[in-house]
Amino acid sequence: DIAFPEKDKFSILKEKRSAQRGPSAFLTVQEGCDKFCAFCVVPYTRGAENSRPVSRIIDEAKYLVESGVKEITLLGQNVNAYHGSGLDGREWSLAKLIWELEKIDGLARIRFTTSHPNDMTEDLIEAHGTCKKLMPYLHLPVQSGSSRVLELMNRGYTSEWYKNRIDAIRRILPDCGISQDIIAGFCSETEEDHQQTLELMDYVQYDFGYMFMYSERPNTAAQKRLVDDVPEEVKKRRLSEIIAKQNEHSLIRNKRHIGKVQEVLIEGNSKRSDEQWYGRNSQNAVVIFDKKDEKPGDYVMVEIEDCTNATLFGKRVS
Repeated sequence: DIAFPEKDKFSILKEKRSAQRGPSAFLTVQEGCDKFCAFCVVPYTRGAENSRPVSRIIDEAKYLVESGVKEITLLGQNVNAYHGSGLDGREWSLAKLIWELEKIDGLARIRFTTSHPNDMTEDLIEAHGTCKKLMPYLHLPVQSGSSRVLELMNRGYTSEWYKNRIDAIRRILPDCGISQDIIAGFCSETEEDHQQTLELMDYVQYDFGYMFMYSERPNTAAQKRLVDDVPEEVKKRRLSEIIAKQNEHSLIRNKRHIGKVQEVLIEGNSKRSDEQWYGRNSQNAVVIFDKKDEKPGDYVMVEIEDCTNATLFGKRVS
């Protein structure tokens, strides 16, 4: 039994942090997962889903803002399954928690990660369209574009159902930035399954993603019940094709920003040059621009002039 009571599980989180912080911070709201995806070890290492009470989250968020934080990312192994005890004594969803966080003066941006498609509820999708502080960006792992493989993975949805969730999000927020997780070469994956993943990527056109070759994890359902039978060279080739597809889409998605003026939160010095700032726009895209008299934590308006598949480049405008 590796599950711990909520009090013990979250008591290790520090109640107080350093007096001065950067402009962005992570705030743990949920831990553990009940999904038991066939490839994943999280339920065995992190235990069942536990959610922190809303009051403790609000207190920590206020403290972070008082310490200089302007953007908070809510963290959880399955964050959109959040179901913590609310201020009214009832169970609150992640959407309701976000609406409460929006009331905090000085907090300008809210994000959350990582999500499971099955917990992308209607109220959370609606919050993306109406909550001004909730940024138009969503990390929504798909893992595969093949419904057959998704069933083997125990993901609990089909490729078509996932596409419907994407459609619902983009009806509310057409310009929402969306990123993915994809596994290449899962047990028994065929060439047809792989092509279906590439087709789903074409359908969604993700802004960026995290892509991996499948490898067994001890004690998972896949390791116990399935055979890791896709040859290593095939996995590598399929992963290369997935990465190439994502690079193509990332460039397309970044090009849509060129010519637009966007609000950027300065996070610090660019790795490219001490004469440039590094920050992110509302869709979580990295923006690089020349320094003037700004400082980390400032919001500035930047006109996007150029891009790569990973970075936007612009100039400060008044």
